[in-house]
Order: sequence, then structure tokens, then C-alpha cells
Amino acid sequence: MAIVLRPPREGDLDRLVEIENAAFSGDRLSRRALRRLMASSSAALILAQEERRIVGCAVVLFRRGTKSARLYSIAVDPAFTGKGIGARLLYAVEAEARSRDRSLMSLEVRADNAAAIALYEKAGYMLLQRKSGYYEDGEDGLKMTKTLLVGRS
Repeated sequence: MAIVLRPPREGDLDRLVEIENAAFSGDRLSRRALRRLMASSSAALILAQEERRIVGCAVVLFRRGTKSARLYSIAVDPAFTGKGIGARLLYAVEAEARSRDRSLMSLEVRADNAAAIALYEKAGYMLLQRKSGYYEDGEDGLKMTKTLLVGRS
């Protein structure tokens, strides 16, 4: 399975919505939000594509005047989970953050998402805070951070 990482194109929106809906049972990005993020200079989307099919997407946000970036979402088509796509997307958004001179990445993850937590811990993210009732269904969130070494990939 050859996975190519690339930025989104206008025709990708329908597939991104499909992946978002398949990957998450709640707290999803809407079509409108995805469209807005695709056009925003303060966000970067990186898509994972196998042959002609998009199989995952990561969204990272950048605030002006700060050295931090926020990983907003990694969504992988459930048919492609467990194949390292989430890790590739994570490393790609970290590289994008470094290219924008950001030295810290933060994220929130569901406290019951063991696979995602394991991915983030393996990549060097540290637990900063537990956020009670953070998600729309009442599940707690974990805020995690990682120091990015600018100039390194």
C-alpha cells in the first residue's frame, strides 16, 4: 500500500466529509468547517491518499503571534486504521508546524481513545491536563503537548 501525502484540492471535500463521519461518532467537523479550513491561511490540511482514494486527513491550526500549533484532528478511514496512516499524518503536521517556525504542538484527545493516546505518547507527547466533560457526549479530554525541535524533521 503506497500512501502519498498531499494538500487538499477543491474536489476533495465530499471525501473528507465521508471520512470525518466514518471516523468519529460525534464532535465531527462539518462540511462548512472543512471548507473554511481548506481556505484558511491559519490552518493546514494534509491528506493521505492510496492510489486514487483519500484515506485520511490531518488538520493543524496556527495562531498569529505564537510559537505553538494545535493539532485539531486526525481522521483515518476505518477500513485503513492500523496501517500507520495516523502516524504518517502526525509526523507530516509536525513538519508543517516546524516549517512555520512553531516550537510546540498541542492537542486534545478523548480519554477513551487508547489507540490515539498510544500514538501520541509514542511520538513524544506528554499529558498536560485532563479536561472533564470536554466532548459533546461528556467524555473527558486529555490535553497533550510536545516540544518541536525547529529545523529538524
